Parts: sequence; C-alpha cells; structure tokens
Amino acid sequence: MKRAIRWLIILSLIFGLGWWGSHSLGNYMKERGRIVYREAELTRGRIAAVVNATGTIQPILSVKVGSFVSGPIIETYVDFNSEVKENDLLAKVDPKIYRANLERDQANLDSAQAALESARATLATRKAEVKQAEARRDQAKNDKDRYEELQKLNKNFTSATEMDKYRYDHASYDALVSVANATVQQAEASIKQAEALVKQAKANLKLSEANLEYTEIKSPVDGIVIERKIDPGQTMAAQFQTPELFIVGKNMREEMRIVAAVDEADIGYIIEAEKTNQPVRFTVDKYPDVLFDQGKIVPKTGIRMNSTTTQNVVTYPVVIAHPNPDLKLTPGMTASVSFQLEEKDKALRIPNAALRFYPQREQVRPEDRYILDNKGPAAGAAEEGPAITLSADEKADMRRNRKRRHVWVVEGDFLKAVEVTTGISSSSYTEFVAGELQEGQKLVTGIQPRK
Repeated sequence: MKRAIRWLIILSLIFGLGWWGSHSLGNYMKERGRIVYREAELTRGRIAAVVNATGTIQPILSVKVGSFVSGPIIETYVDFNSEVKENDLLAKVDPKIYRANLERDQANLDSAQAALESARATLATRKAEVKQAEARRDQAKNDKDRYEELQKLNKNFTSATEMDKYRYDHASYDALVSVANATVQQAEASIKQAEALVKQAKANLKLSEANLEYTEIKSPVDGIVIERKIDPGQTMAAQFQTPELFIVGKNMREEMRIVAAVDEADIGYIIEAEKTNQPVRFTVDKYPDVLFDQGKIVPKTGIRMNSTTTQNVVTYPVVIAHPNPDLKLTPGMTASVSFQLEEKDKALRIPNAALRFYPQREQVRPEDRYILDNKGPAAGAAEEGPAITLSADEKADMRRNRKRRHVWVVEGDFLKAVEVTTGISSSSYTEFVAGELQEGQKLVTGIQPRK
C-alpha cells in the first residue's frame, strides 16, 4: 500500500513537472514569437510648417560701370571689395584729347560770339543809315512842299528847271531808304546766322565738357566693388559698345537678397505666408552653424510671375531680403531656405513615423482590417479595363480629405486603428486636431527587430 502511494506521488510529480515544463515552454515560445512594436508618445510642443527651397544670394542691385569715352586708363582708385560712395572716383581715362577738344570748342564759341556782336553792331549801323536816309527824304519832301506853296504865291519864284531837279533828288532819296532797309534785313539775317553758330558752338562745348567729365569714371551708387575688369595702362575702345570696367553691389552692408526657386506646388502656400508676414530662415555653406533668421519676402515684387521650366518642373522666383551689417553674406552664395508657413507653440504632436507606419493584415484586429483592404488593390492583382483618371472634382476632394488619417495603438495581441484629423506638419511632427487620443498616449511607429 505504501509502495503504491509512493509511486502515485512520483507519477504525480512527474506529470506535474511535465505539465509545468510544457506550459512554460509554450509561454516562452509565445513570448519569443510575440511582435514587439516601437512606440512614441503623443506630446505637446512647437510645430512650424515650412516649405524648403534653394536660392542664390545677390546684392539689391548689381550696377555695371563702364566708360563712355575711349582712351588709355591712367589710374584706378579702387580694387576688389572696396567700399565706395556715390560719385567716388573709380578710375580715370587719359584726358589730353578731350581737354584739347574742350579748348578748341571754347575758342570756336568765343569766335561765334564775337561774330554775333559784330553782326549786331552792323545791324545798328544799318538802322542808323535807314533813319538818316528817311530824314533826308523827309527833308526833301518838306522842301518840295515849301517850293510848291511859294510857287502858288509867285509863279516866278523858281524855274521849271529847278523844279525838275528837285523832283529827281526826291526819287533818289526814296531809293536810298529802300536800299538802307534791305541792308537792315541783311544784317538781321546775319545776326540769326551768328546766333545759330553760337548755339552750335555752345552745344559742341557742352559735348566736350561732358566727354572730359566722362574721363573720370565714378560710382553711380553706394556699395562695394564686386568685380574690377581693367588695370592701369589698358586702352578702351568705346566707339561700338560701352566696355564694362567695374561691377558695384549696391548697399551690400545694409541688405542682401536671396532669389529662391519655389516649386509651383508650394507657391500658393508662400503667397499665404507673405500675407501673415511669416519669417524666412536660411543657412549657407560658408557658415554652416549660423542660422540667418531675419529674412522677409520683399513686399509686392518678392513673389514673381516669371516662371522657369526645367525638365518639366515649374518653379517661381521668390526674393527674400536679409540685413547684412557684418558682410557675412556675399554674392553667389547658395542658401538653403525655409519659408515658414504657420507656427503653433503648444500643439499636440503626432510623430510622423506613426503616420507612416503601415501594419500587416494579420497584425490588425479583425474589425479594423477593412482599413487595410481599402488602401488599394492587392499586391499582384491584375487591373482590368482602361486606366482610370480622376476628375478635377475628385482630385480636389482627395486633397480636402488628406487630413483624415489613421494611427495604430497596441490592444492586446493586435493593433487597433484610431482615426485622426491632422493639421500643420513639420519634418518630425504633425499636429493632432481631433480623434480619440490623449496626450501621452503611445502610438506605434514600427516593429522592433528580433535579437
């Protein structure tokens, strides 16, 4: 009896140990085969939606300074990177020929003015001669009238021969007055000709003065010399086209411009961002650790309409202004630009990895598997009939519904889908607007690799 009890106890122990071992092994294998998900919490913090682009840094205005006159350069007064003010002397062309032309034209003007004074004096003389001839004619007429009155009183006062002689002298006086008037007209014409010659001489003198001034090449604006293309001793020939000598960047210490190429899909967001005066930030390779954060889209003319198409990609130029007091920004730099569209400081944030996670069908609880089924045709399924193209209304509707998404949370051995409505997005987070989620709740972002 005791022996039977002993064997019963031994068998019970063996059976119990076997059951425990198999159960433990089963649990171990189950745990070993369990999928371990990576998770991230729904947090609260700052989100800034941006559009990224690449641009080139340029001065407000690049002024090309040339020479209007030809000749050898005898001196240059500035070099690369020289800061200049408006009307500062940049270089000088040999002025010998132009100074000689000025002296010649000054002499021609003096001669023309002297000729004009002579013509005016001649006119005065001719007018005096006219008055003298008229006076003599009037005197002769008075004498004739007086003789005729005396003859009426006494027919024998004068002879017929003397009267004939008087009548001849009166006619001569009329002729002299006519000739004198003609000489006056001739003198007046000479004055007009002399005045025209004076005007011509003055114009030639002004041209020579201007050419002499052009031998001093001056800066038209305040700025910095970006490029110098000529050295002392070189000779310019400006007869056919104006040679380019310097390029001056206007007001580079005050402000620089960044011309960014923005994709046509993003330009609408940029237009809205300009209306709310959103900031523009950028970096340059020369100072990789420096964030330039005072950029603003240039008002009215910053978003330009002259699009560019490169390999079927349409872009629009957007011009950003940024202060440059320490001259860190120089022409030609490449800027990596971020246009801020909207910013929220205390938004609930979904990690973007949670929105990108796409589970397998067997990992999802049965009641949520329809979501995966509606994502599109099964892999390898053949499409029948012609390709379907969405209408403009359907495309617009899809765009409006793009904010409705799904995220996944762990529920027991499966994943549960939670529909969410999203807002603005950054590179790492997307705003949570509505849905059955709480701050701090964990969302699935991926699957942990097995060790």
